[in-house]
Amino acid sequence: MSDLSALARFGDRLATGLVDVTNDPEALESTGFWAVALDFEGGVTCARFADVRETPVPAPVPGAWHGPAVGEWTSSLDRAAYTGAVRRVREQIAAGDVYQANLCRVLTAPVPADADVDALTALLARGNPAPYAGTIRLPEHGVEIATASPELFLRRSGRTVESGPIKGTAPTGAELLDKDHAENVMIVDLVRNDLGQVCATGSVTVPDLCVVEKHPGLVHLVSTVRGTLRADTGWPELLAAAFPPGSVTGAPKSSALRVIDALETAPRGPYCGGVGWVDADRGTAELAVGIRTFWIDRAAGVLRFGTGAGITWGSDPEGEWRETELKAARLLAVASGAYEESGEGRTT
Repeated sequence: MSDLSALARFGDRLATGLVDVTNDPEALESTGFWAVALDFEGGVTCARFADVRETPVPAPVPGAWHGPAVGEWTSSLDRAAYTGAVRRVREQIAAGDVYQANLCRVLTAPVPADADVDALTALLARGNPAPYAGTIRLPEHGVEIATASPELFLRRSGRTVESGPIKGTAPTGAELLDKDHAENVMIVDLVRNDLGQVCATGSVTVPDLCVVEKHPGLVHLVSTVRGTLRADTGWPELLAAAFPPGSVTGAPKSSALRVIDALETAPRGPYCGGVGWVDADRGTAELAVGIRTFWIDRAAGVLRFGTGAGITWGSDPEGEWRETELKAARLLAVASGAYEESGEGRTT
């Protein structure tokens, strides 16, 4: 493998020395350290690296990242289209077709040919620090992702598996609604069902329910679902049961996916997919839900970013639009360089 530009970063962990790349999740049961990128639509990229070391994300280098101006972004669904789609979801809820659906839009802006997601990573680490920050740069394989995800999709330690679904977002804890709490509990039930398909009977528990977590510029309601994998299950079975993540699909998941397919006008790609690492030698792993995530589309010469909101019967269309704007605003400013330039990137 000769792609010297390939790397992966997860927090302070840097992986280099690309060994091989596969689309088969069975490889995660073998040996070595793997970076994993999962597209919402089902694409899988697993990249094994030979060299893994602890090193902090470097400080941003002036001029290394030339991001789009905030005003250059266009949306796959504009305000009228998005609020109209929210009303459509509510109609389907009233008809009993679905209980909740996550409705997303993809933002797109031009970037120069030399744009480097690793340079964007340095800006994100200062402007929007996140517990599951990650970068996968595999230009020869069409994967260039930088995420500032606050959400745990799957963590593994041996046979123990854990998920941390987020549902409920507001500027402050005092502004969280009853709808946010109800939505979180609904998705926790969905994740419990997902993990129950591959975990030992009676082992799935909810250690934390609706905990308020503070993140840059907003708060989330976060729960924890934990279980013990059955002896006959591994990564292929776990991903088949749990993917795509329940928090970014809806309930029931199969119905929500049909709603998403009918109403969204752009593929999500790595947004709402999974980004993370698997250490097959140690039996440990941490995959984030691919939210607050940027990715470069080289064929189109653009940078993409997704934002969305969970829609229930209690949803206000304009309120859901504002939630998508809240989730995007800080990240788009970081990608434009505005937070670093003002110094605000060093505050949370």
